[in-house]
Amino acid sequence: MRRLVVERGIVEAISGTTIWRWLNEDAIRPWRYRSWIFPRDPLFAQKAGVVLDLYARVFDGEPLSPHEYVLCADEKTSIQARERIHPSIPAGPERPALIEHEYARRGALAYLAALDVHQPRLIGRCEQRSGIEPFDRLVDQVMFQAPYCCAERVFLIVDNGSSHRGAKSIERLERRWPNLCLIHLPIHASWLNQIEIYFSILQRKLLQPNDFADLASLEQAILDFERYYAQIAEPFEWRFTRADLDRLLTRIAIEQSVRTQPTPLPLAA
Repeated sequence: MRRLVVERGIVEAISGTTIWRWLNEDAIRPWRYRSWIFPRDPLFAQKAGVVLDLYARVFDGEPLSPHEYVLCADEKTSIQARERIHPSIPAGPERPALIEHEYARRGALAYLAALDVHQPRLIGRCEQRSGIEPFDRLVDQVMFQAPYCCAERVFLIVDNGSSHRGAKSIERLERRWPNLCLIHLPIHASWLNQIEIYFSILQRKLLQPNDFADLASLEQAILDFERYYAQIAEPFEWRFTRADLDRLLTRIAIEQSVRTQPTPLPLAA
């Protein structure tokens, strides 16, 4: 950019540092960007609305009974065990922890978890990989224990991952557990799944920086953190409602119509 402004005669000479300072102070910063995606599920509002109602303990317009439960579930895949070449050094006075940049890969595992959004309860397990069978084992782990084994209904909110996608997953799991209701989020709506909030906490509090000698120590650390978190956890203060969803989808529809309009051609002189 420095070369360009000189070649075009805007200035005779200028440093790259000066250009960077000008851009950094300007309202438009060309190196910054945000990605976006439009909802493409025609039933987005309807499916998302069901989930938001369940968070408010409502289903089909009726309040849930005390013996009905709402859980969110998903997989956190490819969690690597990275053993640092040199031992990490704990933080000291006026000094952060020191973590060796180089590491040896010691394998990876998947962490599957379900969160009861109103209690809250946290139920998880580690597997060598994700898939239908590992996910079904998580569901069994949930449904074999009280209070879910004898509940009137257990609503399990999931995204559209391959291990729990579509009508086949509903048929498979609800046949095995008659009091289970599998609820699918619309596509591109994992941000409505409260288990993702817990996965974010796990990532920030435990998995960064990653320094585990092997998969056994990684699994033990994850399950220990799960047990600790379950002891101190409180329900997330979920504030996003159907009204918020309607406003968001209206704004997106307006933005989409603007983006898809053809650019007008300049009039001839």
